[in-house]
Amino acid sequence: MLKKISKIKKWQLALYAVLLVVVLGLMFSLKNCSKGHTVVTANNRVDQASSGDTIDVAIEYSPLSYYTYGDTTGGFYYELINLMSSTSGLKIKFHPIVSLNIALEGLNDGVYDFLAAQFPVTRESRENYLFSEAIYLDKQVLVQRNTGGIAIESQLDLAGDTLTIVKGSPMRERIMSLSREIGDTIYVVSDPDYGPEQLFMMVASGDIKYAVINETIARKMAASHPNVDISQAISFSQFQSFIVKKDNTEMKQKLDEGIKAVKKLPQYGELIKKYFYQ
Repeated sequence: MLKKISKIKKWQLALYAVLLVVVLGLMFSLKNCSKGHTVVTANNRVDQASSGDTIDVAIEYSPLSYYTYGDTTGGFYYELINLMSSTSGLKIKFHPIVSLNIALEGLNDGVYDFLAAQFPVTRESRENYLFSEAIYLDKQVLVQRNTGGIAIESQLDLAGDTLTIVKGSPMRERIMSLSREIGDTIYVVSDPDYGPEQLFMMVASGDIKYAVINETIARKMAASHPNVDISQAISFSQFQSFIVKKDNTEMKQKLDEGIKAVKKLPQYGELIKKYFYQ
C-alpha cells in the first residue's frame, strides 16, 4: 500500500511549491520585461488569452523545460521556443506552470495556444489533443529509493504496488497496459498538485514509495540524489511534442513549420547536445 502523506507535509510541500513559482516568476518577469515576454504565475493560470497575434505558451517548470537559477534562465523548451520565435517571427508570451492538469484545462479553455511539457505522444493522447512535429524521444522510468538495494528489479515486481503520476499524464494508460501484460494489478495515484520534479523529490524524501516520470528529467535529478534509482523503464521510447487543442489545426501548422525550420539550424543541434548529452 502507498504510504499516506501526512497533512502537514502535504501542506508544506504545497506552500513551498507556490512560493517557488511566485519567486521564480517575479525574477523572470523583471529580467525579461524588455524582451516582450510576460510571466504569469498567480494560480498557475491567466485571466484571459492574449489579444492580437501573440501566442500564449504554457511551459512546464522543470530542469528540462524551463528553469531559473540566479541570473540564469534556461531550459530546452524555453530556448527552443525562443529560437523558433526569432527565426519565424512568432510573438511569444510564456506562462510557466507547475500543474500539468491545470495547464491542460487552460489549453482546452483556449487560455493557452499550446503546451510545452513532458507529455508523451500515445494512441490515447492523440484522441484528445493534436501534437506538433516530433521534437525528441523520451521514455518513462520508475523512480524508487535505493537504500542498499532496490525493491523493483523488473516490471513483474510491480504487481500489487502503487505508482504515483502527474494528474492528466497519459502515463496512466501505459501503466494500465503494463498491468495487463504482467497479469496482475498495478495501482495508480494521479497527483493533482505536483509536477514530475516534485514527485521525484517526494520519492527521495520517502513521502511516497514510487513515481513514474520521464527519463530525461529523472536522469538530471538523479545525478544529485544517489539514494534514488531510475534504472527500471516503464515504457518504450516515445515522441515528445508540443500539445495543441484538438481543433486548433492552424496552431499545429505554425508549430510544425517552426520546428522543421529550426531543426535545420546548427543551434538546434547545440541545444540537443546541451540538454541531453551533457
